[in-house]
Amino acid sequence: MRHRTVGDLMTRPVVQAPRDMPFKELVQLLTEHDVTAVPVVDGSARPVGVVSEGDLLRKSSGQADPSGLLPVPHLEAWERAKAQGAKAEELMSAPAVCARPEWTVVEAARVMSDGNIKRLPVVDETDQLLGIISRGDLLRVFLRHDDAILHEIEGDLLRRTLRLAPSAVTVDVREGEVTLVGSVEARSLVPVIVRLCRGVDGVVSVTEHIAYGTDDTGGSAAAA
Repeated sequence: MRHRTVGDLMTRPVVQAPRDMPFKELVQLLTEHDVTAVPVVDGSARPVGVVSEGDLLRKSSGQADPSGLLPVPHLEAWERAKAQGAKAEELMSAPAVCARPEWTVVEAARVMSDGNIKRLPVVDETDQLLGIISRGDLLRVFLRHDDAILHEIEGDLLRRTLRLAPSAVTVDVREGEVTLVGSVEARSLVPVIVRLCRGVDGVVSVTEHIAYGTDDTGGSAAAA
């Protein structure tokens, strides 16, 4: 089985900003390209940070309310520095958390989830910027057609990888939800089948109704 990688899903070429790009040019850059964030790069095209709409909005949120109705917000020192920033390197979130093109969707998703990050610049082995991948890009794997998922599970997984007979387990896929029905020789094979199916790109869930002939796990009596 071949899983789609970050390199397959990332957006390229990348809209990017130099470290010295002024505030207004950053706003214009995001607006013109209809993006919500851009990597900030050094002179060697290596990402040093990411500047987003949220970073730029601190310029407004950190100011006093002209009407005088809202209290002046309390800002931490780093928030105040960003609110007063005028160039990309002063406004960006740094350092840049980057991905590699060979990463799987799972690897990239875990980094985003653990760091509460919406996008990752993608770099090569020399840290040169190659692309950018967002949460939306990762979700594209779930747009995969049911027929493609079905053929991969039946052909690559059950037949070629696990060497099961075509009649052993039947597969039904609807909206990415996989249902497995059939029987196998050993009970220990059932969780293996389920785990491999869950790893197929585009699979949302797996439900199994698989009987077994021999309980080789030391558990209860074998299923009928």
